[in-house]
Amino acid sequence: MLNGSGLAMQPSHVKTDDSALSRVDQALATIERGLNTFAGLSILGIMLLSVANIFARKLLNYPIPAFLDIMVLAVPVMAFLGLPYCQREGGHIRMDILIGHLHGRLRWLVEAMSTLFTLFIIAVLIYGSWSHAERALNNGDSTPVAYLPTWPIKALVSICLAMLLARLIIQFIGFSRAFVRNEVVAVAVPTNNPSNEVSE
Repeated sequence: MLNGSGLAMQPSHVKTDDSALSRVDQALATIERGLNTFAGLSILGIMLLSVANIFARKLLNYPIPAFLDIMVLAVPVMAFLGLPYCQREGGHIRMDILIGHLHGRLRWLVEAMSTLFTLFIIAVLIYGSWSHAERALNNGDSTPVAYLPTWPIKALVSICLAMLLARLIIQFIGFSRAFVRNEVVAVAVPTNNPSNEVSE
């Protein structure tokens, strides 16, 4: 599989079909891939900026102005933009010791319940992070050197968490549907079995 730039990508191990759930999953996945690509480009940009700052400091004795401010604002972009994509692809770290030995309806039930718990946690984080962004806007919070406003980045964290919440809702529905229908492979959720993959 190739992305838009012609680079090879790992195939997604997410089963797709003609259901409405799968169509919503694939539509959201398009946005998630875009956000993940932007996060990767941000990491590249920060790396190049860091190298330029080192050369400017050593050779010209003049570091890039507001370099630390830019770094502070870039960290949330690099850390949060890729979260929904990582969740869809099952790229996050999790303990599979118990769930990996479960099969059939019992596994789908446990997966659905753990996803529901995660949904609750993310919803609380969205509320807290949005309140934090509002406080930053109202109080005029800014970076220490260049006085760049911090509220847009803090609001971006809430938006990324909202995208993650949408992904978790889709996966909760996918696990619940698999439980009700006693499916072998659930739709719109990551699976570790490449043979069950259906190309997008």
